[in-house]
Amino acid sequence: MGLLKAAAEAVSTTLHNQWLEALRSEDMGNNILMVKKTTENRIIPNGSKIIVQPGQVAVIYDTGEIIDAVAEPGYYEFNTDTAPSFFSGEFGTVFKEMWSRFKFDGQVSKEQAVYFFNVKEIIDNKFGTPNPVEYKEWGHPIYNEGTKSYMPMRVEIKCFGNYTFKIVNPALFMEMIGGPAEVYTKEMLTDQIRAEVIGAFSNVINSLGEEKYKVDVLSLPNQTDQIKKIMSEEDFDKPTRDRGIELIAFVIESLTLDDESKKKIDNYEMGADNQMQRGALTGAYAEAIKNAAENTSGALNGFVGMGMANMVAGGTLAGMATGVAGRTSNESTKTDDTWECKNCKIAVKGNFCSQCGEKKPE
Repeated sequence: MGLLKAAAEAVSTTLHNQWLEALRSEDMGNNILMVKKTTENRIIPNGSKIIVQPGQVAVIYDTGEIIDAVAEPGYYEFNTDTAPSFFSGEFGTVFKEMWSRFKFDGQVSKEQAVYFFNVKEIIDNKFGTPNPVEYKEWGHPIYNEGTKSYMPMRVEIKCFGNYTFKIVNPALFMEMIGGPAEVYTKEMLTDQIRAEVIGAFSNVINSLGEEKYKVDVLSLPNQTDQIKKIMSEEDFDKPTRDRGIELIAFVIESLTLDDESKKKIDNYEMGADNQMQRGALTGAYAEAIKNAAENTSGALNGFVGMGMANMVAGGTLAGMATGVAGRTSNESTKTDDTWECKNCKIAVKGNFCSQCGEKKPE
């Protein structure tokens, strides 16, 4: 048994009523993924017409077995004397072996039907991370005094977005999900696939924060292509593909930092102007520098009182505090706009050093 493609002239006025009786599935839209069509007595008569619309795959089912399938739009005739053609059209012969051995266990009663699969891209599927995801933020690196190197700031983010998917292996989809159901809709799959998407997305986010990519956290919404590429290359979407489905597009529509992460970044950007110091002077460090600078009679004591001077090896903060105190004391005696750049050791007029760009101390 198999399908024969009907000639174009077969769709004529003389056969108009016959085509109205044909097995078909109208536009399946963005919701129906699989639908079963059969006759009133569940037997497909020899010579029956089957219409395959664009974006559909038609599968012929006979008493628990798949006997033929077609992925090319057109008009077909079911012929009991014809050998199976197995997937003309875009799917080729890739799935021929799977279809030929595909069976529904326990289906013993005589029944014939046509299963139509929606193989168009299914759009407008929302996702969101229910819990914050940890991210290594290289856009605000922190200097590690011990290793003399930079390390990423650890922040936590929540993302919301949209993804699209497509049935790329109807046989696998039918075997793993659809089965012999009368109809299978997107809503029946939404919760499961969303959970898998969030899991895959979390793995991708972890990858984008590694040294190989070092993507700034605020640039993540622009990494659509990279996210999809990493997801496929690293096999992060394997659970979805194991169901015959492929994630096609992936878009981050909004990204938010949790309150603690916002505070980290704000403190970082309010720290010292020298980049090496900026990495160390976050949070309480920045506040200590500010307080010490305002205390012209005892900047170092301000640090010691907070227990800060002993927190950094080699007296880094103590040295910085002394520098602040010295600058504050010296500047209080100056009567002009000239100041000494601590990096270049030259006299500077104006707000910035012309050699290194160091900002004039407050």
